[in-house]
Amino acid sequence: MAAFLELRNVSKSYGQGAHRVDVLKNINLTIEEGEFIAIVGFTGSGKTTLISLIAGLIQPDEGEIWLKGKKITAPGPDRGVVFQNYSLLPWLSVSGNVDMAVKQVFPKMNKTEREEHVARYISMVNLTPALHKKPTELSGGMRQRVSVARALAMDPEILLLDEPLSALDALTRGSLQIEIERIWRESKKTILLITNDVDEGILLADRVIPLTPGPKATLGTEFPIGFKRPRDKAAINADPNFKKERNGINNYLMEIGKHRSATNNRKYDLPYVDPILPPLKSLI
Repeated sequence: MAAFLELRNVSKSYGQGAHRVDVLKNINLTIEEGEFIAIVGFTGSGKTTLISLIAGLIQPDEGEIWLKGKKITAPGPDRGVVFQNYSLLPWLSVSGNVDMAVKQVFPKMNKTEREEHVARYISMVNLTPALHKKPTELSGGMRQRVSVARALAMDPEILLLDEPLSALDALTRGSLQIEIERIWRESKKTILLITNDVDEGILLADRVIPLTPGPKATLGTEFPIGFKRPRDKAAINADPNFKKERNGINNYLMEIGKHRSATNNRKYDLPYVDPILPPLKSLI
């Protein structure tokens, strides 16, 4: 039986000729329906490229990506994406931003049904009191909640989260981590989270999978996470198994990071830049 989501020998490069950079190489991944998977890696390792490939925003140079037995060749409403920059329309309210997406995906839904549908998902992210507020009236955490509500309201098969909490302060980030775990339990959606925070991956995911440093980044050894759900952050932090899991993933990332540094002998020819100085009189 085929996996819910499957990446088969996926590779992606950018540029041409001598300037060509192999970002991802031979990515193989299977995710079962209802799983919560976290992919962690260094900045610049190709995590956003991976999300963009699954979302259908870009196409692989090699390999294939399949969702529920269908090959991904373009963007579609079966994949909800939440980026780290919110991507909200500033002239629309909270409900307006969610409603816009719902109209596109469910054009036959009448106004009353659509309003109820939008209200349900705004309530799911605890933003009902801010229903009519514009993005400029919201905090960063609230804006990200709108992005999550909009993606969920499209009723996608899988939710793709591209470092959605990285720009938030620690307190807001911790609060939203709890909310995302709760939403996942309530919605039963399959979720793929991209993050550079190992603790976040352990708190939220069923499996944490490191992405090796680029160029030619690929998926490394996966780490199953066995903490019971619902997960309490304080309880997990006090659990000795948490330190074991965290140290195991961090040590693995450090080792592959050192290997990358030792083997990266690529030389870069930088242009000589002769600064243009103003006339001497203008400096006196």
